Amino acid sequence: MTCRYCKADTVPVLDLGFSPPSNQYIQKVKDIEYYYPLKLNWCINCNLLQTSADIDSQLLFDDDYSYFSSYSSSWIAHCERLVDDIQDNYKCDNVVEVASNDGYLLEILKNRNIEAYGIEPTKSTAAVAIEKNLNVVNDFLTFNLAKKLVDERGKVDVLIANNVLAHVPDLKDFIKSICTLLDKDGFAIIEFPYAKNLAENNQFDTIYHEHYSYFTLSTVKLLFNENGLEVVDVKNIETHGGSLRIYSQRMDNNRIVSSRVSEMLTHEIQTKINSVGYFLGMQKTALETKIKLLQFLLDCKLRNKKVIAYGAAAKGNTLLNYCGIKKDLIEFVVDKNPYKVGKLLPGSQIPIKNDSEIKVSRPEYILILPWNLMDEIIKQLDYAKEWGAKFVIAIPSLTIK
Repeated sequence: MTCRYCKADTVPVLDLGFSPPSNQYIQKVKDIEYYYPLKLNWCINCNLLQTSADIDSQLLFDDDYSYFSSYSSSWIAHCERLVDDIQDNYKCDNVVEVASNDGYLLEILKNRNIEAYGIEPTKSTAAVAIEKNLNVVNDFLTFNLAKKLVDERGKVDVLIANNVLAHVPDLKDFIKSICTLLDKDGFAIIEFPYAKNLAENNQFDTIYHEHYSYFTLSTVKLLFNENGLEVVDVKNIETHGGSLRIYSQRMDNNRIVSSRVSEMLTHEIQTKINSVGYFLGMQKTALETKIKLLQFLLDCKLRNKKVIAYGAAAKGNTLLNYCGIKKDLIEFVVDKNPYKVGKLLPGSQIPIKNDSEIKVSRPEYILILPWNLMDEIIKQLDYAKEWGAKFVIAIPSLTIK
């Protein structure tokens, strides 16, 4: 394939086979599912990591999109701290959140009397936010929409975009849209999973079709510079297994760039993260994970030990489909999100049940699929220790707690 951003040649670094989109949960076994290749490629020019399948974003982020951010207490706490940072350090008379989902962050801003609106393409999540009387534009952010919003609402002091950059097929248009929305002295605060952790910590399950791209700071800086923005600060944060939060401003601003930016860029050069060799070992570690997880589940089956999963997460669907795991090895998965309960996981077709089923089923093992929320989930399910249940994590390596 050629690079989705710069059209240069790419090199394949990881092949996870074929699977349906990870957030397209199905209603019943007879539902038709469409499978697409799930491969990761590296661009020889701009070093952008990207999935190979060119799936229309309208298909991936459809009216029944089932990812709702509000169901993670640790994520909400993270966003509270983010708003603390914004209030302490930036003018925030007018704020916009791109990919505002179900209004989890808009609600925090509203409670602090900060004027804000969201841009959210999925109807299911936008409807929940609108029901809370939050201001939401139900559309994909494009350059044309950005110009229209500036005409109608003016430019913004702060633009927040959490975990959306990876979901964008047309990065040039998206970055130009951010630049258009920002006031001259405004800041764009953007979080995304760091490609360094993807490779070093065997996080191959975070690869799914919704994630068109995976970023290093070097690549983000290049892309932003070419489209009117400068990265002026960067921080490592713990969310989603290790992410970067960047602060950027328009190029026509008299900006001061933090030393943290140059320090991280230097570190990326030293670790050779912008070379294809840095990512080529991912295939081997993914296969090792697959073998160990299957061995564990087959052993449980032979010993008549019941295994269920917790969290109908997109990353879990990548793991299950790559490993070829079905409901004969994992009876069901539980989830707190009522929009997922009663459906089946895409591909594996494992049924999704309410988390109250854990006490009824009393499994010996609970496989935690959203491993980035492991501490939150284990604390929540502490009651399962009453009958000796153990928790299992597959990523980065098979661990039983």
